Amino acid sequence: MIKQPAAAAGLRLRSLMESPAPPSPPRKDYVHYQHNDACSLSRWTARESYQFMYAKPWQKVTDFYLDVVTARRLLSELFGKETYAVDGGGETVEDCDKSKLVSITAGDRTGRWARVTFKILLSYHGSSFDGWQKQPGLNTVQGLIERSLGKFVDEKKVQLLKEKKLPIDGCAVVAGRTDKGVTALEQVCSFYTWRKDVTALEIEDAINGAAPGKIRVISVSQVTRDFHPNFSAKWRRYLYIFPFNDENMDNKEGECKKNVLDVTVCREGQFDECFHEEKCAHVTNGDDQHESQTGNKPLTFEISRVNHLLHQLEGKLLSFRMFARDTKASRNIGPPTECFLFHARAAEAYLPCKDGTRTKTMCVELVANRFLRKMVRVLVATAIREAAAGADDDALLKLMDATCRRATAPPAPPDGLCLVDVGYTEFDRKNCLIP
Repeated sequence: MIKQPAAAAGLRLRSLMESPAPPSPPRKDYVHYQHNDACSLSRWTARESYQFMYAKPWQKVTDFYLDVVTARRLLSELFGKETYAVDGGGETVEDCDKSKLVSITAGDRTGRWARVTFKILLSYHGSSFDGWQKQPGLNTVQGLIERSLGKFVDEKKVQLLKEKKLPIDGCAVVAGRTDKGVTALEQVCSFYTWRKDVTALEIEDAINGAAPGKIRVISVSQVTRDFHPNFSAKWRRYLYIFPFNDENMDNKEGECKKNVLDVTVCREGQFDECFHEEKCAHVTNGDDQHESQTGNKPLTFEISRVNHLLHQLEGKLLSFRMFARDTKASRNIGPPTECFLFHARAAEAYLPCKDGTRTKTMCVELVANRFLRKMVRVLVATAIREAAAGADDDALLKLMDATCRRATAPPAPPDGLCLVDVGYTEFDRKNCLIP
């Protein structure tokens, strides 16, 4: 091996140290989507929409949802109704399952039909959990449910889990995963086991004892093996409660005098999945409009206008890829993003509070065969933005053809969203909360 002289090695090292550093890649600025309709100057930017949505008394909504989850209040109290239709399709869990039970005794079942499947209808408070999906180190609904079901796992699976040094948890399949902060009143999940001595009451007691006051089992029933909470469902119903500031209810003139959004209401770092101030450092307008030109934007909207915009989406099979978030680009083309909205309405309601008062709110009820990720929250925020800007009746329909998701508003806060129920029979509009 030939060794290089020390002088040559030092010369090479010096040339490397004196050579200029490679240029850093150019900074990519975030460019606002430029709407070219008549109300483009009245439409909120992403930052302004975020600030408007989050500067609301959301704690009142989460407190109300907690009372509904713990059965201290009814969801129908928002609309002054005395009764509320369970499941929205006129069905109960027992009625839905009896039609699917097979007339085969437990002793005659063999092979894959020998296992017992349970359908669990549960309610949980979204603000008390980090979403449904089980994740390491987080307090999730799925993690709590599966730990509670671990005592009902059959011996063969227990031995397999021990060999793999995995926790002895059950496996829960759900109708639809909810994000962090989203409440569910009648979520549907299923669990199966090969043990024949497990009863529905034991499962209910195990889950109810895991987190009292945060999660509650409504019912547990036995179903056949072919039942799937997600694939067997024919529709899902969501409700979004948007609260108004109390000081603006009786003083609309004072509210209209405010013509500039206050940046201090954007609480930096509080909501990880939404719009942050540090991400606004490189935000620019495509046509270099000065920020002062966006000062005279309306901060009020009519609930009837939101209802009219949403009503245009009813009864249509549309691609909601522009209203989805956290999905890969390859999934944004074709049938995977198509949803059919059976019902889309907005109405004024009054939220009962702990101090005996009632807060004015806008409730949005959406029923569809399926929903994309964060689709409801983006749709609600965009409908409010378009209503405030005075957009055309078909504004939401036109956004379906946009080429960039920045055309829609950032997702609304998860605190207002609630999965009301999941239906396994044909949708019946008579059972809607908002006619």
